[in-house]
Amino acid sequence: MKKVVFSFLATLLWLAETVTAQRINVATYNMRNDNNKEDSLRGDGWGQRFPVIASLIRFHDFDIFGTQECLYHQLVNVKDSLPGYDFIGIGRDDGKRAGEHAAIFYKTGRFQLLGHGDFWLSAVTDRPNKGWDAVLPRICSWGQFKDKKTGFVFYFFNLHMDHVGVVARAESAKLVLAKVKEIAGNKPALLTGDFNVDQHSESYGVIHNSGVMKDAYEVTAVRYALNGTFNSFKSDSKTDSRIDHIFLTKQFKVSRYGILTDTYRSKRPEEVAADAANFPKEVKLSKYIAREPSDHFPVMAVLEYGK
Repeated sequence: MKKVVFSFLATLLWLAETVTAQRINVATYNMRNDNNKEDSLRGDGWGQRFPVIASLIRFHDFDIFGTQECLYHQLVNVKDSLPGYDFIGIGRDDGKRAGEHAAIFYKTGRFQLLGHGDFWLSAVTDRPNKGWDAVLPRICSWGQFKDKKTGFVFYFFNLHMDHVGVVARAESAKLVLAKVKEIAGNKPALLTGDFNVDQHSESYGVIHNSGVMKDAYEVTAVRYALNGTFNSFKSDSKTDSRIDHIFLTKQFKVSRYGILTDTYRSKRPEEVAADAANFPKEVKLSKYIAREPSDHFPVMAVLEYGK
């Protein structure tokens, strides 16, 4: 009898581990570059923000996520703050470390990197250059990953489209879709990034209506999205536009989707007591400044997949 009970409990434990292994927390996060002195003067400097960003990632337990705008030293800061993670990606300015990256972070204990690459969002994809009417070079980085627990293999693409070039965004959407087909074929694939177009744009529709990938927002079972994805470091701002997206192929099921509007507080130059309220006398409230970890909110999706 004891052997039967032990065997039953072992089976339950195996099933629990299998279910957990078949779930991935995926995210995309434009973390704001560290080359704007005005950010620091305003109190939104990278040195103040990145510990908050790292804590947010740890708490929400991102398994794999795309980043945008980070310079190389920012990526190192994030990696050093997140033991157990590594990243792939190259600088868009020289194909090495110069300029912003569209890097992909992943848990090294969970995933094995099988291969990776990069291409520029341009008619010339294999070297640094500006495409179409873009004002800056734009890059997409990708990786092929294997879940060490289940053997599940998938591709992850991450990009940052131009913020000015209308033609560049339209052509970039066509290009990345073609690259997903070329590189991943019919294998499971994810595409994250700051697309600089919202859900009403034709460029967005090129991907979402392609029959190849869908926006996780539209196919999720549970949605938590009380704001859009850009905040401009203004805690009291509101928009319905989603310009940061997670697209996925049919092999994935979305159980939860969220735009994470986490904020933090920083001290005012002079301490100011909050207005009196009906709370215990032991509680002391002070007026602090509400701040955003970045000028974009991170987007997270909990995905499930079959073997």
